[in-house]
Amino acid sequence: MTGIEQRTATAEVERSPGRWLALAVLVLAVLLVAVDATVLGLATPYISEDLKPTGTQLLWIGDIYSFVIAGLLVSMGSLGDRIGRKKLLLIGAVAFGGVSVLNAYATTPELLMLARALLGVAGATLMPSTLALIRNIFHDPRERSIAVGVWGAMASAGAAVGPVVGGFLLEHFWWGSVFLINLPVMAVLVLVGSKLLPESKNPAPGPWDMVSVVLSLIGMIAVVYAIKEAAAHGIRWDVAAASVLGVSALTWFVRRQLTLTAPLLDMRLFRNRGFSGAVLADLLTVLGLSGLVFFLSQFLQLVQGRRPFEAGLAELPAAVGAVAAGLVAGLVARRFSVRAVVAGGLAAVGIALAALTTLSQSTGYPLLGASLLVVGIGAGFSFTVTADVILSSVPKEQAGAASAVSETAYELGAALGIALLGSIVTGVYRGFTAPAGTPPEVASAAHESLGGAVESSAALPAHESAALLASAQDAFVDGLRMAAGVGAAVLLVTAVAAWFLLKGSKLEDGIEH
Repeated sequence: MTGIEQRTATAEVERSPGRWLALAVLVLAVLLVAVDATVLGLATPYISEDLKPTGTQLLWIGDIYSFVIAGLLVSMGSLGDRIGRKKLLLIGAVAFGGVSVLNAYATTPELLMLARALLGVAGATLMPSTLALIRNIFHDPRERSIAVGVWGAMASAGAAVGPVVGGFLLEHFWWGSVFLINLPVMAVLVLVGSKLLPESKNPAPGPWDMVSVVLSLIGMIAVVYAIKEAAAHGIRWDVAAASVLGVSALTWFVRRQLTLTAPLLDMRLFRNRGFSGAVLADLLTVLGLSGLVFFLSQFLQLVQGRRPFEAGLAELPAAVGAVAAGLVAGLVARRFSVRAVVAGGLAAVGIALAALTTLSQSTGYPLLGASLLVVGIGAGFSFTVTADVILSSVPKEQAGAASAVSETAYELGAALGIALLGSIVTGVYRGFTAPAGTPPEVASAAHESLGGAVESSAALPAHESAALLASAQDAFVDGLRMAAGVGAAVLLVTAVAAWFLLKGSKLEDGIEH
């Protein structure tokens, strides 16, 4: 497709109701990724029982997807700018569906980790492409704010649909079925998207620099690995080596981008304070939230004894709040200010996380449900407005790269959150003392994970089983409370930083020409 034909196709979408149908197709891709991310937490107890991973393997199963996707997002966003965002989106959707089957039928922890990593490769093509296409389809800033709000709302809806549908599947089928729900969504996305979506790309992108691709991948994965392992096991030679390798690769990457005529990522984007502030706010917000969310499903099922479907419904208020806030975030930000909405949303999330430091096994649902609702509302306001700021800060030609930076911050925050806060939960949990008389092999299995404690305690006499399980559950809740406290502190500090960094940032009004 020539540049003229491309602009004509996009203009036709802009002038017709087809742009909203195109948006509906794009949010299917968001739904795909969001559902996949949330069902894993719900399936964790079943994966623990079936595949018997160690505690460390369980964390890797949870966060290797984010590690790989964070390492590839910038490269894939830039690739979409070059070869076409629609093309990359459809290729990625087919790959995502295919690799989901591999996840579903994994028979060992190692195979599941490999499948999750491959899913990250496919997932890295989806999110930047969807946001970049929105940037190129909706040129009216107010319409674009609505579109970004719908995009964010559907991501939150996926977070709600995932646990509910996943809970239903887990009660009737095996844990691998939660990955197979990706297939019908992928099929609709590919079949309808190939007809409805306009193609868009940078008309003069320059060559795709493979050295930069390799440097960004090595740098991101090595740095995240070093942080994760240092948090879990302290400083070791491999942690030090990974950190040196990662920092060196990222430093080389940045210097290389500054010298290339067609960089993979234009580092000048970060000179815009609003852009940098929005990216930093996203990264720290997800960091503060993700580790807690990863373990919340285990708390609801393994500590409070809820069935999977009930646990999924219990997490619904967060998604409801995020959907509602995302749809009106652009309007509220124009009525007040970008920094007020973002900082206020982050502060609300921080306060809600602080309330969760009071959790116990007997905590009633009103406190938990109210906290999750506030988390959803605050995050919905913040994420929607920061995404709009990021997209508004760059020319359309660089939409893919800018979207990739936004998504990289999100995925890096998720990986670091699971690594750091997850390590807090795991570290506190492993410190519990098994009741006297517990067989060593049972105590060892119980210390690996809470799922391991539930399974291994079943072989003991009733009173010994109850005592072991109570000790394990108390330790898990202690770790969860500590992680909630750290998350609250991160969010409140981020709220203050956002207030200063986003000073003067505004959402655009009027039509772009």
